[in-house]
Amino acid sequence: MRLHIMGICGTFMGSLALLARELGHQVSGSDTNVYPPMSTQLEEAGITLMEGYRAENLADQPALVIVGNALSRGNPEVEALLNSGLSYTSGAQWLAEHVLPGRQVIAVAGTHGKTTTASLLAWLLESAGFTPGFLIGGVPRNFGVSARLGHHDSPFIVEADEYDTAFFDKRSKFVHYRPQIAVMNNLEFDHADIFPDLAAIERQFHHLVRTVPSRGCLLVADQQPALERVLEMGVWSPVEHFGTLENSEWQLRLERSDGSRFQVLHIGVEGEEDGVVEWALTGEHNARNALAALAAASRCGVNLARACAALSRFKTPRRRQEVLGEVDGVQVIDDFAHHPTAIAATLKGLRAATTKGRLLAVIEPRSNTMRLGALRARLNESVADADAVFWFQPAGLDWSMEALVAEQGKRAELFSDIDALVQAVVTQASPLDRIVVMSNGGFEGVHQRLLSALSAKEQAE
Repeated sequence: MRLHIMGICGTFMGSLALLARELGHQVSGSDTNVYPPMSTQLEEAGITLMEGYRAENLADQPALVIVGNALSRGNPEVEALLNSGLSYTSGAQWLAEHVLPGRQVIAVAGTHGKTTTASLLAWLLESAGFTPGFLIGGVPRNFGVSARLGHHDSPFIVEADEYDTAFFDKRSKFVHYRPQIAVMNNLEFDHADIFPDLAAIERQFHHLVRTVPSRGCLLVADQQPALERVLEMGVWSPVEHFGTLENSEWQLRLERSDGSRFQVLHIGVEGEEDGVVEWALTGEHNARNALAALAAASRCGVNLARACAALSRFKTPRRRQEVLGEVDGVQVIDDFAHHPTAIAATLKGLRAATTKGRLLAVIEPRSNTMRLGALRARLNESVADADAVFWFQPAGLDWSMEALVAEQGKRAELFSDIDALVQAVVTQASPLDRIVVMSNGGFEGVHQRLLSALSAKEQAE
């Protein structure tokens, strides 16, 4: 079948394109602001990319058009689609109808940590002899692709996003997936462009809870008041909690403050099991992600000790504390953090692991929530662990960052020109420093610009 995907370079839609190609469909897609890693893996898969949204992109009359949630009425390609009478659907619905039937579906939901947790779970199942399918909103480096079908008799892991489905379906994507196991990592306010308040998101999470069968399982993070409110609305499946509380079925005990070594305790129907994880990741938030993945893998029959050992071979997904390079002793790290909680967690983990040198944070607040300024009051506290902060004000931000940056004193600077930002960072950077770049977009290629400028500085000295 000839499929056309509108918004194909989004992390979800690009992954969907890979699954469609693997199923034997002929796939094309359109998007704007195309950038790696999604554009790269699509091109490598032989998928035709069309830059920009135009009526002409539908000229060859595809059998089905899959519409991404980033597109709205008024978009020229959307208007052409509706006027053409072509069949169309959403990405989440296509996945639910063409990939998930007959599979043991594991949905990984939460405001933060979905990509890392889903990648961890896929790796644990792979290491245990399964061949899981997955659709992940990033590229797990243990696999090299963001999506694959896997074996039909193995579980399918889907990163379950609470963002809305399409311009014609305003439900959260995850209500389409009907998982047997649902992981709920955390829940706080985000997506200010579509949700008026936290209660509205909690209601969507309860819609997910309603789809889990009674023979399934909910794996829920402890110390998350919003998730407890979700469960209070009604629950019809077994619930296991994971975290640091002593009454949780899955418990975490940090043995190193940076989260690089921790103990796992599972209190189950067959007694207690424990294990120790020593790995390359840092931060308690990543240890909690691992705990969630261990709990889900256990539900699939994976031995806990074997799973803990497999985590030592886990590689972070692309753009999740990914070390892109090191020049003259200065590391450049890429991270997807864009919410104040995620920014704080990333910096806290790196701070604990940075025993020498300084931690320089380069941040672009470009998510829809950040553009609207809904959480700007929390940005100052989110960067407490950074020695210096370089803020970039992207075009389209609905508020000025000047007052916020001024409150941070001399350790913070604000830029609207990417070259000036790069120059300032490189001028300050010294051997043993770590530069962590945080954005949920391409950030005008700042990562490679930093590495190139550091190399030029080294050669000049």
